[in-house]
Amino acid sequence: MNTTLNFQDADAFYEQLLDAHAGLGREDAELLNARLILLLANQIGDAQVLQECIAAAQRLPR
Repeated sequence: MNTTLNFQDADAFYEQLLDAHAGLGREDAELLNARLILLLANQIGDAQVLQECIAAAQRLPR
């Protein structure tokens, strides 16, 4: 699992993510997030890497 910054333009991605959520209610925003997670997980494809990512996300502070 790669934990070093690997974005070409992290700020642009964050802005796109915010724009995608603009005007959405909580339920629609959560659905968008779920769909995005599944699409990105499909791009990764490696079950071990996905498991490591889930574990790492669970360890992050709130």
